Amino acid sequence: MLIWKSSISLFIMDETPEVNGDLILDQVCISNKNMIHDLEQKGYGEIEKGKLFLKPFESLYLLYTHKLFLKKNKTKIDFDTFMSICQKTNSEILTKFLIFRDLKTRGYIVKDGFGFGSDFRVYERGNFGTKSAKYLVFALNEGTQEKIGQIQKNIFEITQMGKEPIIAVIERRGEVIYYKISKMTFLENKSDLQMKDFKF
Repeated sequence: MLIWKSSISLFIMDETPEVNGDLILDQVCISNKNMIHDLEQKGYGEIEKGKLFLKPFESLYLLYTHKLFLKKNKTKIDFDTFMSICQKTNSEILTKFLIFRDLKTRGYIVKDGFGFGSDFRVYERGNFGTKSAKYLVFALNEGTQEKIGQIQKNIFEITQMGKEPIIAVIERRGEVIYYKISKMTFLENKSDLQMKDFKF
C-alpha cells in the first residue's frame, strides 16, 4: 500500500541549533554539554562517556542543513568531503541519508534501526521519549533485488511486536516512495465468494 511519495525538493524549517563537532576516525563527536542536551532531545546520536556520537546519516543531515560545523584537528569538513569519507566504508550511506533527510523534513524523530534488517526506527510525532518507535523502515534503491522470504520473516516478527513495517524506496530521480506492508489474505477462487474479507 503506497502511503506517501515525496519530492527531493521538499524542505521545512529545521529548529535544530547549530553545533560544533569533531571527526574522530569516521565518527562525529559532540563534546559541549549544552549542545549534547539539545541534540539528544531531538533524537540525535548516542551518549558514550559523557559525549554524544552521531550516526553518519545524522551528521550528513546536519551538514546539509548547515547546522553542524565539523572539523578534524583544525581542518573544516564539509558535506561533500564527509560523504566521500562515509562512502568508503558504507556503500548504502547515500540511500540512508536521503531517507533520513526526508523523514526529518516531515517532522519525525528518526533513530538507527535495530534488528530485523531495518534501517530506521521512526517515532510518531510527540512520542519520542515516552513511547517506543511505531514504525520500522527498510531502505531500498529502485531496481535492487531482495529475497522475499527474509523480508516476509522480518515483517511477520515486526508486526508481532505491534510495530508497522515500512519500505522506503529511492527512485532513480531521487524521490522517496513509502510503502506500508501488511498481511494479505487471498480467498479461495470460487464464484460464490465475495471479497469482503480481503485485507491489505
